[in-house]
Amino acid sequence: MKNGSPARYLPAPLRRWILHFESVIEDEVARLASGLPAGARVLDAGAGEGQYARHFSSHRYTAIDLGIGDAAWNYAELDCLGDLERLPFSSGRFDACLNVVTLEHVKNPARVVCELSRTLRLGGTLLLVAPHEWEEHQQPHDYWRFTRYGLRLLLEQAGFGGIEIEPVGGFFRLLARRLAHAPRMLPFPLNALALAGLAGWVLVLPLLDVFDTRRGFTLGFVCRARKEREPEG
Repeated sequence: MKNGSPARYLPAPLRRWILHFESVIEDEVARLASGLPAGARVLDAGAGEGQYARHFSSHRYTAIDLGIGDAAWNYAELDCLGDLERLPFSSGRFDACLNVVTLEHVKNPARVVCELSRTLRLGGTLLLVAPHEWEEHQQPHDYWRFTRYGLRLLLEQAGFGGIEIEPVGGFFRLLARRLAHAPRMLPFPLNALALAGLAGWVLVLPLLDVFDTRRGFTLGFVCRARKEREPEG
C-alpha cells in the first residue's frame, strides 16, 4: 500500500479488514523476520521501495529490484539495481529470501525462482507471495498469474521442499475487494454514490468467507518453502 493511499487514513483494524491481502503479507514478512537469528543474511528480491526493510533491522538485509515497475516509486534505497533472472550474488549467500508480488512482473518466472534458490544456502527459507485474481498493474510489466499448482511446480523444480501454499481469502473476500475498487471507475458524483451504496457490502461480505472451503477464487497465495537441493538444470 502506497503512503499516498486514502486507506492510510482509516483506523488500523478497518484498514486490515479491507486491505486483507496487504495485511497478510505484512504479517508473513514479520513472521519470517522474527524466526531468523540476528545477523541472518536476507535477500529481498523485487524489493520495490524497500517497504519491508524495517522488519529486518537486526539482520543483514539486501534489497534488489530492476527499478522499472512504477515511475512514481523511489528506488534510491535499494542496495542493488539488477535483473532477478541473473542475480549478482554468489551461490548459497543468503539464509532467507522474500519475493513479494513480484513474480508476475518477470518475463521468465521459472528462471527467477531457480535464481532465488541458487543464492540461498541449503536449508534457507523462502517467502513468496503471488497474486491470483488481481487487476493488471505496473503496465506493461505485468505478465503472469499463478495457480497454487503452478507455484508448487516452480518451487519443486527449483529445489524447494517443505512447501506450504495458502490462499489469501476466498470468493467473498475477493468480491468485497472488487466492490471496493468499483467506485474508482466512475466519475463524480456517481463514484460517491457507489461508495456509499457498496460500503456495507465491502465490510460484510468477508464474513461469509468461511463458507468458501475450496478457495478456488482467491486474491493470491502465500508460499513458504526451504531449499533442499540445487535447482534442476
